[in-house]
Amino acid sequence: MLKKLHDLGIKSEYAYIAGIVSIGLAAASWLVSNRKERAGVDRADRWGIFVGEWAPTFIALGNGLRSYELQEELQEEGVTKIPQQASEEERRERAGVSSS
Repeated sequence: MLKKLHDLGIKSEYAYIAGIVSIGLAAASWLVSNRKERAGVDRADRWGIFVGEWAPTFIALGNGLRSYELQEELQEEGVTKIPQQASEEERRERAGVSSS
C-alpha cells in the first residue's frame, strides 16, 4: 500500500501535516460535541478519541513514505545499498580498512 501511495506522488510531508491537523480536529470535535450535542461528555470523549486515533496512523504512513523517499534519493546518488544493508566486507572497504 505504501509503495502505491508513493507511486501516486503522495509525499511523507502530506501525511505528517495530516497527522498534525488531525490532532487539532480531535480537540475541535471534542469541543463541538461537548457544547452542541446533549449526549454529554461521554459522547464528546468518543468523538475526540475517534478522531485522535487518526494522528498516529497518518504519522506512521508518513514514516513509511519517507523510507521510500530516502531509498529513491540514495538510488539517484548511485548508492545501491544503505549502510545497514551492506556486508561487513563492504563497510570495511568503504572505510579503507583491509580485511586481513
